[in-house]
Amino acid sequence: MSLLSLSGLHISVDPSTGSGQVQKEIIHGIDLEVPTGEVHAVMGPNGSGKSTVVNALAGHPRYVITQGSVQFSGQDLLVLEPHERARMGMFLAMQYPKEIAGVTLRSFLFASYKAQIMARDPAQKAVSPVKFKAMLEQEMRSLHMDPAFAERSVNKGFSGGEKKKSEVLQMRILKPRLALLDETDSGLDVDALKVVAQGVESMRGPNFSALIVTHYARILEYIVPDRVHVMIKGKIVESGGAEFARKLEKEGYAKYL
Repeated sequence: MSLLSLSGLHISVDPSTGSGQVQKEIIHGIDLEVPTGEVHAVMGPNGSGKSTVVNALAGHPRYVITQGSVQFSGQDLLVLEPHERARMGMFLAMQYPKEIAGVTLRSFLFASYKAQIMARDPAQKAVSPVKFKAMLEQEMRSLHMDPAFAERSVNKGFSGGEKKKSEVLQMRILKPRLALLDETDSGLDVDALKVVAQGVESMRGPNFSALIVTHYARILEYIVPDRVHVMIKGKIVESGGAEFARKLEKEGYAKYL
């Protein structure tokens, strides 16, 4: 059964207010199925529309779905607000994580955890702040993060690698049904890449699916995808298995351009 199903999807980017520009269509009709329990990767050169897709799915207001349909867990995703999508189990790891001054990472995650986990399973008992702190610190250690970072403002003063680890930490705490990873591997050294990839790979199972956006096959050496899709100029032009990523890394995208 498909957890995520895109059919005939067209997406335009809404320029900043007051720019005087018209919407520009970036995605020109794509179909994509992500079955429950599978990890898919979307690869392609810069400007091909990969990040546009995941941002639109998460409900970013600048990305406007003008045609097509999206089903998530059998429901019409497009009628849901961003927070409702998150409560259903959709998670976006951002390419450029934002800083939130004055809100500690622990407070942010505790509030998010209560809002999402309880919404998905109303019968579940509320976790105490003490138990949550212990759970959070255990997850941080598994990602080689200093637990002291939990008392700092979200991403404030974090290095690029620490921000990406923080995104994976959030994912592991919130346990989404579908993770949208927007170039989580960008800007990471080899050691940090391995830690981040292992953090994602450890979640694999029948209740977890992921859509990974990336330029390169580096991260796919550690997170083996079930399917790889090539996106060129807003269209998916070819798909294949895990070995397809290695072929793309070797041959590039020239033949599609």
